[in-house]
Amino acid sequence: FPEMVSNPKLEPVQGTLNVVMKQNVTLSCLSEPASPPVRYTLFKHNQQVSALNRSDLSPALFTLTISSASDVGEYKCKAEYNNSSGGKYSNSLTFTLLEPISKPVLSSPTSQAKKGQNVTLSCFSENGSLPITYLFFKGTQNISPQKTMQKRKAAVIFLFINSLSDFGTYKCKANNSFPNITKYSNAFNFTLAAEERSHSQPLIISLGLILLLLIIGFALAIPFFLIPLYKASE
Repeated sequence: FPEMVSNPKLEPVQGTLNVVMKQNVTLSCLSEPASPPVRYTLFKHNQQVSALNRSDLSPALFTLTISSASDVGEYKCKAEYNNSSGGKYSNSLTFTLLEPISKPVLSSPTSQAKKGQNVTLSCFSENGSLPITYLFFKGTQNISPQKTMQKRKAAVIFLFINSLSDFGTYKCKANNSFPNITKYSNAFNFTLAAEERSHSQPLIISLGLILLLLIIGFALAIPFFLIPLYKASE
C-alpha cells in the first residue's frame, strides 16, 4: 500500500489573521511526520492558488497579497506524495480584514440643559472594523472609562449638569485594531436652557434696581447730613 501523509497544519507566519489592505502575508503548510518529497497545494475557496514541492522536512511557505475583500479567505492546503493519488487536507484559515475607523460623531438628544438636569452623550463611528473603543472628554480631561463596542452601535454616557462649568466643550475619540489610527469627534456644547435664562434675567434686573435705589437714597440723604454740619460751622 502506498504511504499516506498526515493532515498538514496551515498557519500564518506573522502569527495573526488580522490584515489590512495591500498587506503581504505568508502561510505555512507542513505535514509531519512525512517522508519527503511532499507536494503542498494551497487552495482559496476550493480553487488552487499555488503549489510547492518540498524535498526536505521544511514547511511550504505561500506568500499572498491582500488586494481585495475576497482575498481574506477561506484557505486550506493539501499535502500529498507525488507518486500517490490521495492526499490530506489541512485546517481552514480565514483572514479578518481591518478597516480604519471614520471620524466619530458626538451628539445628544438635547443641546439645551439646565442645572440639576441629567443628559446623555453618544459617540459613534459609522465605518471601521469591530470592536471599536470610545473615550469621552470634557476639554482635555477624560470623563469616562473606555467603552469597547463589539457591535456597530454608539457608546453612551450619562452626565449630571451640576454647575455652569458643566456647560463646557465635550469631545470623544475612537480607535480599533487598525494600527496607528485614532479619530476625534466634533466638539459639542450644551447651552443654558431658555427657561433658566429667563429666570436669571429678572434676578439681574432686580439687583440692578436695588442698587439704583440705594444710590438715589444715598444721594437724597446727603443734604440732610450736610445742612446741620453747615449750620454748626456758622
